[in-house]
Amino acid sequence: MAQEKKFVVEVEKAKEATGGRPSVGPVYRNELAKDGFRPPVAGIESCWDVFRVSVEKYPRNKMLGEREIVNGKAGGYVWLTYEDVYDIVSKVGASIRSCGVKQSGKPLASLLLILVLFSLRQHWGYPSESLSSVLPIVLDGISSDRALCNLVGSLGARCGIYGANCVKWVVSMQACNAHGLYCVPLYDTLGAGAVEYIICHAEISITFLEETKIPEVLKTFPNTMKYLKTLVSFGKVTAEQKKAAENFGLALYSWDQFLQLGKNEHFDLPTKKKTDICTIMYTSGTTGDPKGVVISHESILSVISAQNHSLESMNDQFSERDVFFSYLPLAHIFDRVIEEVFISTGASIGFWRGDIKLLIEDLRELKPTVFCAVPRVLDRIYSGLVEKTSSAGFVKNALFNLAYSYKLRNMTKGYKHVEAAPIFDKIVFSKVKEGLGGNVRLILSGAAPLATYVETFLRVVSCAHVLQGYGLTETCAGSFVSRPDELTMIGTVGPPLPNVDVCLESVPEMGYDALSSTPCGEICIRGNVLFSGYYKREDLTREVLVDGWFHTGDIGEWQPDGSMKIIDRKKNIFKLSQGEYVSVENLENIYCRVSGIDSIWIYGNSYESFLVAVVNPNEQFLGHWAEENGVTANFSTLCENPKAKKFILEELTKTGKEKKLKGFELIKGVHLDPIPFDMDRDLLTPTFKKKRDKFLKYYQNVIDGLYKRVKEAI
Repeated sequence: MAQEKKFVVEVEKAKEATGGRPSVGPVYRNELAKDGFRPPVAGIESCWDVFRVSVEKYPRNKMLGEREIVNGKAGGYVWLTYEDVYDIVSKVGASIRSCGVKQSGKPLASLLLILVLFSLRQHWGYPSESLSSVLPIVLDGISSDRALCNLVGSLGARCGIYGANCVKWVVSMQACNAHGLYCVPLYDTLGAGAVEYIICHAEISITFLEETKIPEVLKTFPNTMKYLKTLVSFGKVTAEQKKAAENFGLALYSWDQFLQLGKNEHFDLPTKKKTDICTIMYTSGTTGDPKGVVISHESILSVISAQNHSLESMNDQFSERDVFFSYLPLAHIFDRVIEEVFISTGASIGFWRGDIKLLIEDLRELKPTVFCAVPRVLDRIYSGLVEKTSSAGFVKNALFNLAYSYKLRNMTKGYKHVEAAPIFDKIVFSKVKEGLGGNVRLILSGAAPLATYVETFLRVVSCAHVLQGYGLTETCAGSFVSRPDELTMIGTVGPPLPNVDVCLESVPEMGYDALSSTPCGEICIRGNVLFSGYYKREDLTREVLVDGWFHTGDIGEWQPDGSMKIIDRKKNIFKLSQGEYVSVENLENIYCRVSGIDSIWIYGNSYESFLVAVVNPNEQFLGHWAEENGVTANFSTLCENPKAKKFILEELTKTGKEKKLKGFELIKGVHLDPIPFDMDRDLLTPTFKKKRDKFLKYYQNVIDGLYKRVKEAI
């Protein structure tokens, strides 16, 4: 019998519960790093060095591309080489400096004082809040002990970037890297007022933004005028906008005007170190104000090194021949880090036009080899393919199903996907591949769990590796990623990348035991990849960074091969009135398996003894039920039909009982909403996580009505 593969090694023993602290499972790391983590490339101290070295190695390689628009119609991609981009970055950097924006100096007295304060905090726990009030200039922005260390290494001005992914976004980012400025992405999907909040909280002095965002930033005045002094449009500026800006003492430039500011200026680039801060990325979370996650160059370099190490071990590394499709927001760490990886290899990055309806068209034109996605995008691709094949006629549909079953069976036996069904790949699945541009070899999914059936389907039909990964902004995106041609990893996020240590901490109140035969608990991560702290929020930093370990808040379960399965969320737990704990996210994952629903939000509280839910039913599924039951109505009206609600509730109950849920975990009342949960109503974060407090506020009347009706029926 073949020995089961194991992709991790144990580096520290488990610890029993003690002193009020829960038990902790063994510490594991990727088997590739059993003798230690691979150091970053010698001579690479910052993200600027990554770009600079690639310019030296691949000066004429295509680097950044956008579709040419002629008379309102999109043509082919037009490219800038690495050398071209470097020249523009140099001009932008000189213009930034000519505005007086620069990496701050490091007065010796201030640095000595910081070191003294650091010592005080380490030995006597002197509260940073008090220090900040006494010395606001010196301690402004310190969010953790590690952040103190970073502050000693670098004090940089903050530069905002606001807009969809494009060439000028990356150029502005590289100019920040060149001159030691903190790049702070701005984006309005964090909620109303988020742009104003970030400008003030991060004290941003200069912002680059797409032309359409100018009115939104001007609306933040006069509240932001204390900090924001310069605005640079990626496009043009109207006379009215310029006049409005001048009224607040704000300098507003078009892109071409701005590039002229530093035309005759020369500025030496400051020395940069790994520990310097690279970016402050604001993450929405699910409650409260956005949190500024402070990320050092070292964290990003660690991810680049680990990705390369991992891909090399599979003989599937990125190269200068790769083309990456950029559409996930650069304001998120996931896309930002992946683009840094591609820049390090001299590869090409092509941008979408910023319209989700045109995304597939852009993808087909670019013909990328790699693209990243969130589950919602892959769900749409899956649904489109299923609908297309099912409506293709009996013969074509039968051939597709035969090919699918044959290839999946061979992949399950251990065949690599390129060897599992080469003939069917040519005559059946090549059409799917062409629909994605024809060259895709790798699709990375992150930000949220990808449904098992979608992952399996795409692994078979896309003729590409479809890999699920896991990470947070605080872990610089990359923490786990599944491996190609390992079908046992479907439904998991794979083993840790070879740059982190990972352990599980027991969560007794939820019944998760890190020392059980099936170890499960809160995922904790350690390594250079970790963030430096939350900007100006040491209180929040202390909650999640304990003894060098970042507590993710996600509940994971180790699989026998060393891959990780995300099964729950620690915070999404509450107690019903009878004293039973409910893990709501776990229940939502179970109920989402009902084929008749697209999404579900479950609610309960300690004053009620049962659960209710709001469901987005599947329109096709509900329409089929209506046809069979002689109900004639449009989708919205159908969702109000009591019989339809009863039918969906029965489907949920059937699934709950099949999964052996306890009685109090079964849903007793349901509301059908024909409108999918969305960001427009502030129900979801940009990574499609549910904002539970917003759900409750939005559906409060619905919830009250559900509880009333269920109680009346009892």
